[in-house]
Amino acid sequence: MTRVGLLECDHVDDRHRAIAGDAVDMFGRLLGPHVPDLALVPYDVIGGELPPGPEACDAWVCPGSRHSVYDGHGWIAGLGAFVRDVAAAGVPFAGICFGHQVLAQALGGQVAKAAVGWGVGTRRISVDEVEPWMVPPADALALHFMHQDQVVAVPPGGVVLGHADHCPVALLRVGPSMVGVQAHPEFPAAYVDALLADRVARIGDDEVAAARASLRQPTDEVTFGCWLGRVLAPATG
Repeated sequence: MTRVGLLECDHVDDRHRAIAGDAVDMFGRLLGPHVPDLALVPYDVIGGELPPGPEACDAWVCPGSRHSVYDGHGWIAGLGAFVRDVAAAGVPFAGICFGHQVLAQALGGQVAKAAVGWGVGTRRISVDEVEPWMVPPADALALHFMHQDQVVAVPPGGVVLGHADHCPVALLRVGPSMVGVQAHPEFPAAYVDALLADRVARIGDDEVAAARASLRQPTDEVTFGCWLGRVLAPATG
């Protein structure tokens, strides 16, 4: 059994749960085919529950949130400290959107609102640095995005592995086994569409219309799920 701790930084609204469940359900579908004997262990971090230590699980996933990493909430500070403990312990870690930003900020990078505005819909990440866990190989991945903040300075020792047209740090590695991605490979198109419909006033009519149209494009979450599986469970990859 491979125990992967899920550091829950938000929850899907009840009215949207019928689309794809909560984060634990989405990551189960993303990682299940690629992590042998996967056991996802959720920790309600946003509710004040932190794991007892980095060795409590074999690997960690930190998913998205409607909050910003610089909001100043106590649970975010506690999460940052835990990420530093994970780094010190050398336990595999994957940060998704908000989790990608937490990874960068906790280890000395910087996060800010993107100067170009929201990054939403299906976008393409170009792979700039190829690593051994990127199997099957791909020079670019189309994935779903939903963010306003992004990493603007990588932490010491951070390596930018991929960029998108709107996001220079779309894929990041820190140390040997900590990876972050600004996209949401776990989000199905129907859930992104529901979020876009809710956020027209915040994002803008034209931007939302273009993003909703982009959801008809094929995406590469299966490939990226395989990559994450090899990061989180390298002995079985």
